[in-house]
Amino acid sequence: MLLSIIITPLIVFLVLSFFGRRIGHKGAAIIAPGFMVGNAIFSFVAFYYVGLLEHFTYICLGTWIDCGLFVVNWGFVFDSLTVTMLIVVNTISALVHIYSVFYMEKDPHFTRFMAYLSLFTFFMLVLVSADNFIQLFLG
Repeated sequence: MLLSIIITPLIVFLVLSFFGRRIGHKGAAIIAPGFMVGNAIFSFVAFYYVGLLEHFTYICLGTWIDCGLFVVNWGFVFDSLTVTMLIVVNTISALVHIYSVFYMEKDPHFTRFMAYLSLFTFFMLVLVSADNFIQLFLG
């Protein structure tokens, strides 16, 4: 569940990028804010699991750079500070997505805007949950 909090905005970006014309304006207005609100709810669940029950979690997806003694893993850390920032980022992102539905309703490139907004949210979540400084700068 913790990794799905980070991956969900990327999936929304990919869906809206590849199937945006088929989904249309109304579909993008339902999919992007709906998944972001769900992501915000999952962040509160993660806060209960990690912050209150004190289950520190480290997810290593693999080695990114391996050069002698210099080893950089591609991973995510979920501690009390990270899940607190996940709540902040996902709640504000969900509110911005909802606001954008009404603010950008006449824009002809609405689905593209929602896709890029979801991609921005993904990189913010990578920044918040990064394992190392190189991954943090990527986010």
